[in-house]
Amino acid sequence: MRPGPDAAPTTAALAALEVRAGAAKLAPDSIVAALAALPGWSVDDGRLRKAYRFPDWRATMAFVNAVAAMADRVDHHPELGVAWGRCTVAWRTHDAAGITQNDLACAARTDALARPGGAAEGTA
Repeated sequence: MRPGPDAAPTTAALAALEVRAGAAKLAPDSIVAALAALPGWSVDDGRLRKAYRFPDWRATMAFVNAVAAMADRVDHHPELGVAWGRCTVAWRTHDAAGITQNDLACAARTDALARPGGAAEGTA
């Protein structure tokens, strides 16, 4: 991901990024620029992290299963913290020892999965 100096990526542009093996760790300024298109996401301990809230267990698990299916399709898997009515998702590329374009793409795709399931942003 190489946006111009004044260009902030959009959520759609991030979601469209190719998830590929060997992605390089991003510079901190690229991550900060991308966070503008990823509301509710933050960098925590070298990971992109976001907490989602749901009305019940079924909605939580529907979201978790949707994230799992997406992760399997692109062969890039998050850390998930699951409890009744909430799920925390964290993306990090272990091979790159940090955040890559794969993580940004998957974070944007995760947000898209949350919308139909009724997730609300918030503290889990």
